[in-house]
Amino acid sequence: MNDEKRNVPVPHNVVMNDRKKLSLTGIEEVIGCDEELLSVKTSMGELTVTGSRLHIGSFNRATGELSVDGTVRELIYADSAPETKGFFKRLFR
Repeated sequence: MNDEKRNVPVPHNVVMNDRKKLSLTGIEEVIGCDEELLSVKTSMGELTVTGSRLHIGSFNRATGELSVDGTVRELIYADSAPETKGFFKRLFR
């Protein structure tokens, strides 16, 4: 039954307060973390956070919620997010 729940896409959201506190949802896995780099797999692709004194405050794998403290410098998404087939994509083929 847990596998069935894991197949439901979880919305991915990013909320940052003053570049000091980062709250993320839709986190499937923490790939790696140190004081300058955090790499996570989200429902929208891989996300890398760079900064200084980064620290995972909490991570709830069941709900996909992650909180990070420290100074955030960059948020970088890999191009592995699923492509959408929207109107403009079809228009400019």
